Amino acid sequence: MRAGGLLDRRTGYYVRDFVITLGGTALAWAAVAWAGSSWWVLALAVPLALLWARTAFLGHDAGHHQIARTARSGWWLGLLLGNLLLGMGQSWWNDKHNRHHAHPNHVGKDPDVGEGVLVWTAEQAERRRGVWAWLARHQAAAFFPLLLLEGFNLKVSSVVHLRSGARRAGRSWRDGRGGRLVEAVALAVHAAGYLGLVFTLMSPGKAVVFVLVHHALFGLHLGCVFAPNHKGMAMPGPGERWGHLRRQVLTSRNVRGGVLTDWLMGGLNYQIEHHLFPSAPRPSLRRLQPLVRAHCARVGLPYTETGLVDSYRQALRHMREVGAAVRD
Repeated sequence: MRAGGLLDRRTGYYVRDFVITLGGTALAWAAVAWAGSSWWVLALAVPLALLWARTAFLGHDAGHHQIARTARSGWWLGLLLGNLLLGMGQSWWNDKHNRHHAHPNHVGKDPDVGEGVLVWTAEQAERRRGVWAWLARHQAAAFFPLLLLEGFNLKVSSVVHLRSGARRAGRSWRDGRGGRLVEAVALAVHAAGYLGLVFTLMSPGKAVVFVLVHHALFGLHLGCVFAPNHKGMAMPGPGERWGHLRRQVLTSRNVRGGVLTDWLMGGLNYQIEHHLFPSAPRPSLRRLQPLVRAHCARVGLPYTETGLVDSYRQALRHMREVGAAVRD
């Protein structure tokens, strides 16, 4: 992998992606300004949601040190892409996502399978009561509708994280009060700029509907990208200790596809390769895949890859089976 340069940074690729994404976003907002007096402006929420997802993918890659050479540069890049452009706090995302990468699908260690609105194990389901029990029983049917709220959840969770962690000093200035203050200011600038732009370019009624549609589609897109990766895959039991290779491969699922799938999923359809080599740049993942697959075959480790629709089917089947454990 090193000899083939597959772990080297791809500066040219990311510069091009930055220019296309940010330039496309600027053009989309110019189109919003032109169509702001018509209800057709709501149609522009679709390309803006797609472009926000592209920005989120760049922020994801920056958080994994795929783009910048130093942690400091990566932090400022994450601040720009996450806090300022999306209103999504990078410290919240990095903390949550790093814990997920360290222990994917491990209850008690991976926040993505922690007990929340949805449940991921029969033990979590059995503790549900009242309306939460009803939701758990029907969570497979409610999953995609709930994703429409994810765009707002990302913003709320970012603010809650900053408030709860403001007094916890980290290893550097960026992890302590100073870094959190800068993040909070960037989130406030995003909120003021986004709402100011929307309510300036269109009437209040259109602006409210536009914000709702834009964030709903953004959340749905991101949820549809992350849902196929681990849901319904192996989950280490209490006390089980798996090695790095086994832990990352058995809990992850790749999604088969071509250039369009790679683009829509930001390269995260190569989830196994990404988990094994999280700092490998996105354009290298497709070339990493045959090497990883061959190694898994040599050591007798199952390598899971399926189509996009089947990946959703497997994830929803797991959610349905877990929900069936809810007591009447």
